[in-house]
Amino acid sequence: MRSTRSLPALVSLRAFEAAARRLSFSLAAQELFVTQSAISHHIQRLERELGVALFERRTRAVALTPEGLAYFQHVHPAFELLRQGTDQLRASAAPRVTLKVGLLASFATRWLAPRLPAFAAAHPEIDLQLLPDIGLADVAGGDVDVAIRYGRGSWPGVASRLLMTEHLSVVGAPGLVSGRKRPRTPDDLLRHPLLTSHARQPFEWDAWARQFGMDLGRAQTVHLHDYNIVVEAALAGQGLAMGRHRLIASHLTSGALVQALPGAVLKDPRIGWWFVAPRGALPPQAAALRDWLTEAARADEPLASSTH
Repeated sequence: MRSTRSLPALVSLRAFEAAARRLSFSLAAQELFVTQSAISHHIQRLERELGVALFERRTRAVALTPEGLAYFQHVHPAFELLRQGTDQLRASAAPRVTLKVGLLASFATRWLAPRLPAFAAAHPEIDLQLLPDIGLADVAGGDVDVAIRYGRGSWPGVASRLLMTEHLSVVGAPGLVSGRKRPRTPDDLLRHPLLTSHARQPFEWDAWARQFGMDLGRAQTVHLHDYNIVVEAALAGQGLAMGRHRLIASHLTSGALVQALPGAVLKDPRIGWWFVAPRGALPPQAAALRDWLTEAARADEPLASSTH
């Protein structure tokens, strides 16, 4: 005979399933677009209701207890069935639509790509066609449906909406700026080449130098094709890069890149990543991408802030 006791709250079960599958409260929070503390709260509530510990909390990680693993082996297949059924229903109910998105390759690979499975799960009816280019895709002219651009939002002929601000600081490989080589002043940075990527209107180094009093007149600048190449050159110790924290958060966290002058972070509220579309009414699929990107950026905010 089935038990008449009620099941735990679905939101708590969903938090547990994501955290157990990823073995990380923070990754579960990113996946579900909530805060890490919300994940922790739901799991604590579930543990109190069930009367058992589901996770072992360690300094920088979590692990399933034997009871947690046994429970996960029941809960996970149930959520997989729900996902499969939902995907099938959505696929049959709505025709698939292709959305062409212009963006920088660096943003595509370093920020968007790891989050694409979450978008596909939320919107299986939309096929994203990513079109990376260092130039500005012609949104108004129809080369792309929408674009994600980096800058200050001052582009003529289109509608721009800020998705997330970017924080900028000078970064380099630890061997270049640590120990006795550590810079003390902004002008000490000029002992090294300054790495920069192609841009129609470059502004990062100028804006940072104005904010922190560095004379760029004596700078040795190395111009590279793409920001991905800038990051790789900085990792290899070939010079100093202007670190876009949204894109290099993992390198800052791991210590592969360090801030040359800790605390000298430019936080201009207009510098960031913008959703750009033709003026006028936004098609439903474009609005869905914009709203999803907004939520993903909001979930990313605590992670980005922790690298500063």
